[in-house]
Amino acid sequence: MKRYEAIEFTSLPDLECCCGTVRRAFTGDEGSPASVHLLELADEPTCHYHRKTTEIYVILEGEGHLELDGEMVPVSPLSAVMIKPGCRHRGVGRMKLLNISVPGYDAEDFFHDEGVVAEGGEAPVH
Repeated sequence: MKRYEAIEFTSLPDLECCCGTVRRAFTGDEGSPASVHLLELADEPTCHYHRKTTEIYVILEGEGHLELDGEMVPVSPLSAVMIKPGCRHRGVGRMKLLNISVPGYDAEDFFHDEGVVAEGGEAPVH
């Protein structure tokens, strides 16, 4: 049994989520200690938070801001920001980034404040 897993982001499908377009790596095993997501931000991502997940955003391309609990934090290539559970967040600006999630991706650990809806009147998809 291998004690490592390697993946090429180019082999992963593009998925639409409330933040933009994402390719998710290392999400196949339930209870994974971490996952990595290549994310291209949408123009107006939905502000959301996680109750259990810590996320580390590493900006690869572009410039803009991360809105973190209402504070606008400027970011540019090679900026890294750790977003702890409960912090309401979203990216603002055209950026490509790596999102490292600890523990690994859990679609059930995604929350947004009441009254926030996506296009078509539905709750955001993460």
